[in-house]
Amino acid sequence: MKIAFVGKGGSGKTTLSSLFIRHLAGTGSPVIAVDADINQHLGAALGLDEGVAGELPALGARLPLIKDYLRGSNPRIASADTMIKTTPPGEGSRLLRVRENNPVYDACARDVELDGQAVRLMVTGPFTEADLGVACYHSKTGAVELCLNHLVDGRGEYVVVDMTAGSDSFASGMFTRFDMTFLVAEPTRKGVSVYRQYKEYARDFGIDLKVVGNKVRDADDLDFLRSEVGEDLLVTVGHSDWVRAMEKGRPPRFELLEEPNKASLRALQDAADATYEVRDWERYTRQMVHFHLKNAQSWGNEKTGADLASQVDPDFVLRESVAATA
Repeated sequence: MKIAFVGKGGSGKTTLSSLFIRHLAGTGSPVIAVDADINQHLGAALGLDEGVAGELPALGARLPLIKDYLRGSNPRIASADTMIKTTPPGEGSRLLRVRENNPVYDACARDVELDGQAVRLMVTGPFTEADLGVACYHSKTGAVELCLNHLVDGRGEYVVVDMTAGSDSFASGMFTRFDMTFLVAEPTRKGVSVYRQYKEYARDFGIDLKVVGNKVRDADDLDFLRSEVGEDLLVTVGHSDWVRAMEKGRPPRFELLEEPNKASLRALQDAADATYEVRDWERYTRQMVHFHLKNAQSWGNEKTGADLASQVDPDFVLRESVAATA
């Protein structure tokens, strides 16, 4: 499953995504964790020292390698230089699988051990001084979108992406790349404002959206969230001594997480797993092509000097069976 965690800044989405990643790792499931937020905190939330987290290889800095590998022998792509963040795969493209080893993972992913289990962590990379005033953050997250476009995941495999805060992810088509989107919301007016934006933007794209109520203290908080988001409210998470210890850099064993919060994480996994049976690879590929053509017309053709519409393979559908032969 491809799973996104979204929410306003300070909502706790990075903390919740890190807890969910720890939960999945504890089940023995293969997990790829991706930090696609402008504020790179997922590594630290997974227990890495701040210095180590800051030195993780940045996806955005390795775009030439990523493009060259994913291009493969696709005859519709003249060169890696003509690939943009939305370029879809076609016959001859190389696809990514969760469990494999490949040059992209070798260059961009690092294993993080969580209570004896390892997950692969990839990061977009933070803004640098050279970026300030001249670079768009979405150009960095474009590497994540390109990888998701070429990634085939199966049952019991998980890709968990900590997205950029607020509704910024709608500046690209990346919000359609997920089987399940968990929106973390506090029980406040500001806390549910991003939910309303997401609900409105995602309405026409079949986005499976569930709300995770965070920092819920009492029945009044719960009633507020229910009145604002209705049936989209999946679970709530309250105060956690385990999380406080983690934020101090001294997390106990994950098995000591409070039982109500464990139950909430199990409910998140159940909700994500349920989407497997209704996966629509044709729609997934169709949306990929839609945003590619849109980006090609608005800026991609001019930037690359190529007709990027010709990169679309009309007979290709990304699906699990393709991964076995690609």
